[in-house]
Amino acid sequence: TESSPDVALRQARQLVEGDKVLAIIGPTSTGEGLAVKKYTEEKHVPVIMTVGGDAVVAGGKFGPYDWTFKAPQRTATAVAKIYDYLKGKNISKIAVLSSKDAFGQDGLTELKDNAAKYGIEIIAEETFDPKGTDFSAQAFKLQAAKPQAAVVWTIGPAGSIAAKNFAALPGERPLLVQCHGQPGPSYLDLAGEAAGGTVMPGTKLMAPESLPDEDPQKIVIEAFIKAYKDNGIQEKFPLNTHSGYAYDALTLLRAGLEKAGKAEPEALRAALEKLERVVGVSGVYTMSSQDHNGLGQDSMVMLIVDSNRYKLAP
Repeated sequence: TESSPDVALRQARQLVEGDKVLAIIGPTSTGEGLAVKKYTEEKHVPVIMTVGGDAVVAGGKFGPYDWTFKAPQRTATAVAKIYDYLKGKNISKIAVLSSKDAFGQDGLTELKDNAAKYGIEIIAEETFDPKGTDFSAQAFKLQAAKPQAAVVWTIGPAGSIAAKNFAALPGERPLLVQCHGQPGPSYLDLAGEAAGGTVMPGTKLMAPESLPDEDPQKIVIEAFIKAYKDNGIQEKFPLNTHSGYAYDALTLLRAGLEKAGKAEPEALRAALEKLERVVGVSGVYTMSSQDHNGLGQDSMVMLIVDSNRYKLAP
């Protein structure tokens, strides 16, 4: 899809009208998801998206919709995880640096809407072009407000650039918090030493050694990691949270087809909506007519970058 909403919509049309597919997995960015969703809803095609955002558009939030499901945790879930963590650290004054795209602005909206509930005050905010290469000016302005923590909401290399910009600032720097779209080797590689001490919500996939034996996800995650390496995927696309989201979308599709008992769109849609306790890499999914994601805060952990690896945040 080239990360383009227009290309994503064109490809979706080809899949539905040309290839006559039963269902679609993807796309992977919020902007693409918004572009595709209206079309697939009208065409009554079950779609399991791997997007992390729930951007507000005309007609309401990203979901739930009749035919659209999603594997990653909702933005609101990630925000709640972050705020719970900050509250536990007695952090009440934060700054927010968000990208100007749909994903970044969705994060900013949720952060602002839920701050008061957790006793948190956003004392400064800045935005940036996610395709930019330097956000030093925004980082400087945010640090000048003297927040206890700075939350960065973006995906891709921009998060690493922001980490470097904050690390280069003189004086006392705020705790740097990234969003749930960042955990993965790319952030560590691109941010380098600047990544150290960063905290962020992520899935248990990023800290498998921390899982107790009784956790139902442990055996699924261990099998997934082994298969990922054995099939040579690790060498081409180093494991990250998005790897798990894609696998979970396939897992949900399979569970839906088994429950439906036939490969028919309406039967599949109805079955997906009734799935209960489907154990995936990213969480244990329980869907409903009002929740086409099925994951709560307990599906996430807070991670910290320590010695160039992800560990459970203290």
